This record gives sequence, structure tokens and C-alpha cells, in this order.
Amino acid sequence: MHGPLAFACALALTSVALANPLVPAARAHEEVGSVCPIHIGVLSHRGTRIAEQHWGATAEYLNRVLPAHCFHITALGFDDVEAAVASARIAFLLVNPGIYVDLEVRHRLSRIATLRNGLGAHARHRFGGVIVARADRAEIQTPSDLRGRRLMAVDPESLGGYLIPLDVLLEHGVRVPADLAALEFAGIHDAVVRAVRDRHVDAGLIRTEILEQMASQGAIDLADFRILAAREDPDFPLIHSTPLYPEWPFSSLEHTPRALAQQVAIALMQMPPDDPAASAGGYSGWTIPLDYQPVHRLLRKLRRPPYDQPESFTLRDALRRYWLGVLLGIGALLLLLLLSLWLQTRNARLNRAKSGLERRQELILDSVAEGIYGVDLAGRATFANKAVERLTGWSRDELIGCDQHRRLHHSHQEGSTYADDDCPVYATFRDQRPRFIEDDRFWRRDGSSFPVEYSTTPIRDHRGLAIGSVVVFRDITERREAAERIQRLQHEQARAARLSTLGEMASGFAHELNQPLTAIITNARASIRLIENGQGSIERCSQILAKIAQQAERAGAIIRHLRRFVRKENPETAPVHVADLFETVRVLLHQEAGRHGVRIHTHLGQALGAVQVQRTQIEQVILNLARNAIEALAEAPPPHQLWLSAHLASQPGSEGDTARALPACLLIRIEDTGPGISEQVRERLFEPFVTTKAKGLGLGLSISAGIVEAHGSQLTLCRSPLGGACFAFRLPLAPAGLTPSPPEPPQDAA
Repeated sequence: MHGPLAFACALALTSVALANPLVPAARAHEEVGSVCPIHIGVLSHRGTRIAEQHWGATAEYLNRVLPAHCFHITALGFDDVEAAVASARIAFLLVNPGIYVDLEVRHRLSRIATLRNGLGAHARHRFGGVIVARADRAEIQTPSDLRGRRLMAVDPESLGGYLIPLDVLLEHGVRVPADLAALEFAGIHDAVVRAVRDRHVDAGLIRTEILEQMASQGAIDLADFRILAAREDPDFPLIHSTPLYPEWPFSSLEHTPRALAQQVAIALMQMPPDDPAASAGGYSGWTIPLDYQPVHRLLRKLRRPPYDQPESFTLRDALRRYWLGVLLGIGALLLLLLLSLWLQTRNARLNRAKSGLERRQELILDSVAEGIYGVDLAGRATFANKAVERLTGWSRDELIGCDQHRRLHHSHQEGSTYADDDCPVYATFRDQRPRFIEDDRFWRRDGSSFPVEYSTTPIRDHRGLAIGSVVVFRDITERREAAERIQRLQHEQARAARLSTLGEMASGFAHELNQPLTAIITNARASIRLIENGQGSIERCSQILAKIAQQAERAGAIIRHLRRFVRKENPETAPVHVADLFETVRVLLHQEAGRHGVRIHTHLGQALGAVQVQRTQIEQVILNLARNAIEALAEAPPPHQLWLSAHLASQPGSEGDTARALPACLLIRIEDTGPGISEQVRERLFEPFVTTKAKGLGLGLSISAGIVEAHGSQLTLCRSPLGGACFAFRLPLAPAGLTPSPPEPPQDAA
């Protein structure tokens, strides 16, 4: 428990603990002035120097937080604690729980905080004892093997260094000191460890974490020691041989002013885990005072102070005096025991059912390939399945309890911050509406991002109110890469189709280029002869050169259109005039149309703007449709007419929309006077490898349909008033203000 709640609980407990009825009212309400110094007694179980090193920074922390006071650490040996408390020369005391329990009963100490020992993830508020022997002592394997051996402990008052391990020895049948060859006390833990290492004694009793601290300091090697009656606890990673008890309490003495004790308690509770004082002391701050009844029970069992006085009233006396009440009590206890057993059985059954449901739910969540996690109203993750860990690299412990937006969703792809108010996950439980996001990015633990699609659905309580949301997401990297690969393959396929089309038209292009080249050669030679015969006047030569230039421009136009048609297209769209598209098709099909006696007509509507398209691809579509028409017309009786037309039109479904001021697109139609398309072929006309040609592959219409769909339209077969086939599709108009790029100069094409 941390934060404001822990602070409030600590303050309340501290106020109750300090409200001692034996303290005079005047003292309880006196104002706390500047008292210097205020002594804090600390048990030096590892020596005075180490105690001052560990706890001096804590006193400095209190001086910094409470500048009106001056705190000072006073190191106390085991024999000095009683005198320091009795003489009232200290205001606060930090000792082991065993000494505290004794002083609490006899001197009315009040605990105001409990130590959280250890740093970082190893912070803990419990400790225990360790029974240690040398690893090479094969004859000492269990505590029962210590009979007749020499044993060393820290001090008779040391809880972890004597009393807690003593209870374990008694459980193993070893009576101390009756069953031992010798029992010695070293005064500090480090001396006990060194005595065992140096073979001065057979075994030692110390508190937990001493071995780890000495090993980290290089003073010992853990491999030299064997732990007797070693225990394992997943919540307590330190070596231990005994049950665990609450850590050291920070307590105030009876004469300490309540207001001062409250200020100190608040300051300790507010100490950050990474404060220099905590780091110097090897702990992670303080928590609310824990329950020390387990320590009371241990001391009572061992008959140690304050429970070392013999009892004057025995069980035999109680039975003799109160036998009727004892019988009634036994009957009531038996009845309560039966009820307790029945309730325990029912509770165990319910717990098993609950655990089974939780395990099944967890198995179901972990078996799903998609990442699933929950979010509460504060934006903190509440649960996550294994797929979340696999996809993001964040472990469940790192996600649960943390702001999911800061972990997974904090930035856009370009690096700009993703505002909390724009997060769809938060918006879901704000307006209680589910959402599906098709394209977004999540961030991994290593700082990389990946594309995702995800849904976020509100979680409601029994009253129907949103208490959070659940997010289901999947990584779409492979899908996006596959789409890009398909797009590249489609582009390559379209280019291959263009090259194949030009290959089929190669002979026509050769003849088409041969005519202007022949005319150029003929006119050039005529000019040479005229000049050689002296008949080449400037006027006549200029006429011949003009014819040569005209034929050269004709050949250059053909080459320019061919070069643009076969090169790899730019994937970006650009504004293009429809007249330029039709002109390219007319140039490329001029020879083939003339060979089959087909006349190509173009019709452009009024006030046509530019279209926003990928030019080469749309030219390929018009060329494929026009070639198909020419080939169909070649097998039909005259007249052979082919029309390429374009006019403004509305988008499908918007014809009745009078709110539009301008048409939304340009309608392109390619129609002929040929035999048309049979009903058997119409239904499968745009499928790959479906063709009516004897030597065709059936890919032209399929590729053309794919190109038109990529431009947001659909290639359709419609009825033609000319009686032949008619294909139509729509192209988007270019945005206002964008002008088509100028055509390539003839000399570049040549």
C-alpha cells in the first residue's frame, strides 16, 4: 500500500499509538519546538561503525525534511538499549522486534513505522534466521546433528541471531544449551560468520541477509557454507532456515511529544524508495506499523522477556474452579469447530471452482494469437495475455498497473506525441462505445514500433457503467508487406503485359517508323542532288528541310510515346489531360488500325479538366481495350469504327445529389461497331486466363480491371448504341490548382 492511502493509514495508526492515556494531557498537547539534538537509538547488531554508516543518512534526511529539529543517531549495543530507554536520553528507538516487544510491554513504546528492508525489487518487510555450518562438514546436515557441537549466536536478545533459530532447534529436538557442547555469543553477526568459517565453532545462528551482504562485500564465499533446514519462499529470495517475522519497527518513547512523533512518522512514510538515505541504509523506505503478534507468540513460547515470569494459575486450577463453564465452552467450541469445518469445506470448494475458472480464463486468453489486455478508468493496464508479451516485449509485471498509453501508444510513427485525449482506448470508456482501428502503431519495449489493427470495447459493471475497456490487437506487418509485394508484382505484371503488347505490335511500329525515316532519307538525298546540280535555291531547300523536320517530329513522337509506355511507372499519381492519354493511344495504334481499316475517333466533352491518375497505367488500360476492339473489328464486316470518348459525370450513387456544384469524376468510354461480347463470356470476362482470342493469354482485361480498381473505380461492360462492345470506367478529377506536367520535348524522344 503506497501513496495517499498508505500515508493516511500511517497517520491514523500513529495518532492512535501515540494517544497514551498515561501521558499527561499537558505533555500530549504541547507544541513541538526546536530541540537539538533529538537522539534516535539504533541497535548496532553489526557494530557501531556499520550502524552509524547505515543510519546516519536517515538522520540527515529527517533534518532536511524537518528543519526545525536536529536528529542524531546513537548506536546502542544489546546491553545498552534498556538503560537508554529507562534514562529517557533518546526520543526514538530502532531495534529488532524481540527487544521492541519487551520494551513495549514494560516501557510503553509505540511503533510508528516498519522498515522495508532491501532495495528495488528485493524490498521486503519480513526477516528470519539462518542456521549455518561449513560446507565441508559432512557430518552436519540437519539441525538435529548439532547435538554435542559448539554453537555460536549473536546475543541472547538478538531475534534473528538467536531466538528465531532457537525455536527451529527446539522443533528438531535440540535443547539449548543442554544438548550442546558449548554455546557462545559474539555480539555481532559478522563475528559469528567468521567464527564458523575459521572453524572456531561448528555452527552459527545469524539473521537473514547477513551472508548475502558479506558475500557482496567480498568478505566471504557463500560456497564455503551449508544452510541447515533451508527453506524456500517465492516472495522472500534470501537464504533462511526459519519462519519469517515483521522487520524492525521505528518506535517513539513514552516521553516523546505526540506532535513530534507524528511529524517523524509522516516524514518516514513519504521517503521515496530511491532516496539517498534509503540507499545508504540498504532499505526501500518505510511502511505502516505491522502486527507484531507473531513475535509476542514466539517470546511467549520461548518464555523470554516479557513472558519469562512463571504462571501462578494452572489449567488444573481452572478446571477445578470453572468445570461447568469449561464444559459449556468445550461444547460451544465443538459446535463452532463443526461449523468452521463446514464453512471451510464450502469455502475450499468455492475457491477451487474460482481457481478453475481463473485458470481456464487465463488458458483461453493465452491460447489466443492476438494481444489482449484490459484498461481501467485511470488508463492503467489490469491484465494481459502472453501474446502481449510476445508482440511488445513488455512483461505482464511491467504493464499491469502502469499507464498503457505511455507504454504502448505514446507516439505517432513520425515521432510526434500521441495526446491522451486522442487515444481511442480512453475514448471508449469515456463515451462507452466500441471502436475498431484499422491502422495504427504500437511501440515495443526496445523502442521500435509495428503496425497494428485493434478493437477496444468498454467493460461494464453490474449496473451497466463502464469501468474500463478491453483491447484486442494484432500485428499486421506481414499483411502489409504481403500487400506491398502483391502491388509490386501487379506493377511488374502490368509492365510485362505492356512489353508483350508492344512485342505483338512490333512489326507495325517498324513500318510506322520506316515511313518517316524513308521520307527523311529521300528528301535529304534530293536536296544533295539539287545542290550538286546547282538547282538548290534557298527557297526550295527550305521546303525540303521543312518536310524532313516534319517527318523527324513524327518519328520522334512515336519513339517518345513508346519510351514512356515501356518504362517503369512512377507509383505516384499526377494530373493528366485526357486528350494526352488518347493521343498516345492513337499514335501507338495508328499503324495497326490502318492495316485493318479501322478509323479511330475521339470525342471530348466541354470544359474537361485534368484527371489525377498514374498515366502509364491508364494509357495501358485504354490501349488494351482499343487493341481488343481493333482485333474484333478486323473479323467483322465494315464499317470499322472505334470511338474514344470522355465527358464529365457524377460518382455512382450521387446522380440525385443536387448539392454538388461540380461533377465528381470523368467517364471514359471505348466502344466499337464490331460483333460485341457473347453472353457466355460476359460473366467471366474479367477473370484471368479467360479470352476469346485463339492465341491470347486472357490477362489483358484482368490487369486492366485491377488498374482501374486501384484508381477507385470499376471497369464495366455496357451496351453500345453502335452495336459493338463498350467498356467504361471513371477517373477522379485532379484537385483544383494542380496543372498537368508539360509533355516531353520531341528532341528528347528522338
